[in-house]
Amino acid sequence: MPARTAQAIWKGNLNEGSGSLKVGSGAIDGAYSFISRFEGNNDTNPEELLGAAHAGCFSMALAARLSREGHVVHSIDTTAHVHLEKGEAGFAISRIDLVTKGQVEGITADQFNEAAAATKEGCIVSRALSAVPMNISAELLA
Repeated sequence: MPARTAQAIWKGNLNEGSGSLKVGSGAIDGAYSFISRFEGNNDTNPEELLGAAHAGCFSMALAARLSREGHVVHSIDTTAHVHLEKGEAGFAISRIDLVTKGQVEGITADQFNEAAAATKEGCIVSRALSAVPMNISAELLA
């Protein structure tokens, strides 16, 4: 498999500088800054992109697991809440909360929750981020 690429360019000092982030496919190309990362505005930030990667990987992995188990998957919708907090050692990602909702035939809510919990352990991006505490909330939709 090919290596995936992303590029970041930063110009200036931390507080007043600005940068751009883009991915090799060209699907994402946007500005980021101190304000977008630590205070919030309409620009992107590394944590948001990390969340998108995690949610995308998790949704695909859960759909694959459920399909292998013989269930008909109509949709898996996952949101990753990446928490950036300042602690004694400085800023760090303190936790990631995954919230997933699925429309799946032939499964109970308990089975869906069990599959989501197992997927959290097996998702490629979850494994890469295993140093960060993660919580999962799963809901089977009618």
